[in-house]
Amino acid sequence: MSDLRQTALALFSAAVDRADPALALRKQLAQTPLPSLPQGGRNLILAVGKAAIPMMREALDHTPEPRAALVVTNPENLCDLSGAKVIAGSHPVPDEASAAAGRAVIDFLADTTPQDRVTALISGGGSALMVAPAPGLALADKAEVGRLLLASGLEINEMNLIRQQLSDLKGGGLLRHAAPAPVAAYILSDVIGDDLRAIASGPTVSPIGTKAEARAVMEQAGIWDDAPEAVKAHLSLPEEDNALPQAENILIGSNRHSLAAMKEAASEWGAQIVSDHLIGDVAEAADTVIEAASSAPDDRPVALIFGGETTVRLTGNGLGGRNQELALRVAKLGAERLTGDWIFLSGGTDGRDGPADAAGGIVGPGTWAAIRQAGQDPEALLANNDSYAALKAADALVMTGGTGTNVADVQVFLRKPD
Repeated sequence: MSDLRQTALALFSAAVDRADPALALRKQLAQTPLPSLPQGGRNLILAVGKAAIPMMREALDHTPEPRAALVVTNPENLCDLSGAKVIAGSHPVPDEASAAAGRAVIDFLADTTPQDRVTALISGGGSALMVAPAPGLALADKAEVGRLLLASGLEINEMNLIRQQLSDLKGGGLLRHAAPAPVAAYILSDVIGDDLRAIASGPTVSPIGTKAEARAVMEQAGIWDDAPEAVKAHLSLPEEDNALPQAENILIGSNRHSLAAMKEAASEWGAQIVSDHLIGDVAEAADTVIEAASSAPDDRPVALIFGGETTVRLTGNGLGGRNQELALRVAKLGAERLTGDWIFLSGGTDGRDGPADAAGGIVGPGTWAAIRQAGQDPEALLANNDSYAALKAADALVMTGGTGTNVADVQVFLRKPD
């Protein structure tokens, strides 16, 4: 089993490597260099998200003076960067650090002129790391909605539809603060399907929907009644008709690129990408994985590759994330329904799965039993959404630390013939 485990980890590394934000930005800027500045103008470079540090480091190598640079990233990736001011927000639930980051971004763009050029480097995580409540809302209101959303089981696009309507920067809000300077955004997608409106809640693109649509989603999810009164009042206001300034938005990397890298690295296994849209409830996703594994040939090596971003409906108060819970559920179903030597890995390409310090989980036919042998009850831990404790007991956590990139989640199932 050790070679299967090492192969799965190597394929995960291939996915992360293909999503290297500096290399992706370098390739794009080689194809289309930044335009020259008008007389008296400045280059303003803003990087927001989990991949902000490497994207900014690369951008500084391509951007002439005069310039100013601001980075907003997560605490795990925080470091000094010559030529730029670097600050950290909070993720996945925004806090006062995220609000301070939002204020810093607004101040950074406060005195732009038509001669200036704003380069925005956007990656996943920006939605929580940089917050600026819409007029009439407080940070506590947004934080409470964030907690409701994370426990709701809603898909990422639905969450971002709501977040945008509560923000002064998301859903194109950044463009209003950057005006009258033109904006070019280079975007690393962590959203399945690469809808630019959803990546970091779309600070440089038009919003996903309206206030009325945000309210409808909250009502359908059963979280409207629990929302703060100020949020309900804001989402009940009439729609505004404010045209956004134009921006150039360029996609430089995505989950699909990483899946292709995994397939290439596993070519000798006859690897296939089963799905680049593994989304929705994590229990259903586990069934999808097991069904695909059960249907695969058993007379040759098998490598099944998936990508996406599942959701977890919280019923307990344990620690874990969607990748860890998916791995734990596959461990349970696999022990019941699969034969032979197999391994399954599910990991977040950013190196952090939810509030835990793990990137995900890696499980095999003996994982479920190993949890019991360690003195734990896997059924109880799963019911309490405590996948972290369950996988830790079986030495089944994937630990990478922050990777400096984020293109959602990848999964791989490997099996050798009996």
